[in-house]
Amino acid sequence: MAASGSPPNGLSRREQQHPLYATDRAVLDELMAQARENPPSDWVLAEVARLRIRYQGFPGAWDLQQDLDQILEQWGLSEEELFARTRQIHAHGQVYDRSFSTRDDWA
Repeated sequence: MAASGSPPNGLSRREQQHPLYATDRAVLDELMAQARENPPSDWVLAEVARLRIRYQGFPGAWDLQQDLDQILEQWGLSEEELFARTRQIHAHGQVYDRSFSTRDDWA
């Protein structure tokens, strides 16, 4: 991925601001602090996957996307491996508590 704050592959600077960027930035900052755990917790894996999906193909939030890449690199996981692990986690139980599951977080 390109340097933080810049679009990949020389794309134009028509960066969009995601409506949940500020919330997601705060979550990702927390995740980055917890990403050093070995192995990462189920919640951390699920949150990284959730944010990865949200920003997949999004034309902006380059810093956030780069940080997600760095977390995967730190863990030695590909995106496909992350998604496979989180599918297993969700198949075996509930990762989020009730307060999280009642949030309207579909953006």
